[in-house]
Amino acid sequence: MAIDTSKMVSTDTQNTDLITMSESAVAQLRELISQQENASPDLGLRVFVYPGGCSGMSYGMAFEDQPADDDLTIQCNGVKLYVDEMSVQYVGGSQIDYEDSLMGGGFRILNPNAVRSCGCGHSFDTGADASNARGCGCG
Repeated sequence: MAIDTSKMVSTDTQNTDLITMSESAVAQLRELISQQENASPDLGLRVFVYPGGCSGMSYGMAFEDQPADDDLTIQCNGVKLYVDEMSVQYVGGSQIDYEDSLMGGGFRILNPNAVRSCGCGHSFDTGADASNARGCGCG
């Protein structure tokens, strides 16, 4: 999937062509960032994918002090997301949401590129990598 990244970098809206965030996800991310001691002004959330999980690819998220040279930087209502070039092809058009429930809360990615997802929501398949699928232990 080819994505024109020229209009996605450093936008200051909640909705971009690459990734959107729900209001609850933005609020939770702001709260988590405010709790970080000695946080860099560039502190943001890295969103990435890597091979693995029962559906073939898995999502990852981590705080990052600054973007890497090949990252796309997306501003969503004052919070920064960093996405590397390899991950863009798998998460383009996705929405990050945050749910808080009795069974546990957390961020989740609603990915229109996924043709199949694991029951735990941490792994997915876009159709091209199903032969690499293996158990992730989600039950």
